[in-house]
Amino acid sequence: PSPPLTQCQSTLSIFLRGRFLKLLLLVQIDVLQAEVQALKTLVLSSPSSPVGELPSAGSGGVKTPFRKGHSRNKSTSSAILGTQPDPSATEPIVRECREVDSQLFSEFKAWKEEPTLSRSCCFLERVYREDIYPCLTFSKSELGSAILEAVEQNTLSVEPVGFQPLPVVKAAAVECGGPKKCALSGQTKTCKHRIKFGDSSSYYYVSPFCRYKITAVCNFFTYIRYIQQGLVKQQDVEQMFWEVMQLRREMSFAKLGYFRDQL
Repeated sequence: PSPPLTQCQSTLSIFLRGRFLKLLLLVQIDVLQAEVQALKTLVLSSPSSPVGELPSAGSGGVKTPFRKGHSRNKSTSSAILGTQPDPSATEPIVRECREVDSQLFSEFKAWKEEPTLSRSCCFLERVYREDIYPCLTFSKSELGSAILEAVEQNTLSVEPVGFQPLPVVKAAAVECGGPKKCALSGQTKTCKHRIKFGDSSSYYYVSPFCRYKITAVCNFFTYIRYIQQGLVKQQDVEQMFWEVMQLRREMSFAKLGYFRDQL
């Protein structure tokens, strides 16, 4: 006898559901294979892709999948590709800042009330100790002391070396140096400038480095003399302070070996 209609419908429904699931599974497999092939094409056509550098699965390594739009670690990718990281992406932006040092400012203001060139005041005593003495320390110490004294008395002359023959002087050639030997350091250097004291006819050749150290100190003394003589009228006390700090900065650079040479 034939099965009841309800049982036939149930059997047909189970059969059709199974066929549908098989078809759906095949369609999903085809879609996934198409997506994988598209990704392979995209990765292989990209010049910046790191896949070519990664170990393959056959060599025991694990292949890292490429994900479009994924931001990789820069140091890791740089190590893989053998390139340096972008400096603009790794170095911080630095700007030069400044802030008034209360101790230095109070010493300068006290000096500004009664400006003097005496070494004993707190303001100048500090500048001498921290900047002037180290800046004018040379191998020829006696000549360095004479230069400091001349700078304080405003009797030192610094001039470029001319092509005219120099007058005969009484000082020994070793003391005066020469166009190729610095009288302050005793080293063989091309000397583009020479110095002399007051009305003396003796010249001393100095290297660009020694000359820069001397002029850095001279510029400081020139400015504080202007303040002492009341010639600085367009600046308030804080502006004067920062100008002094800039001149001290030049002396600090010079004593550490940094200088600008005139070409």
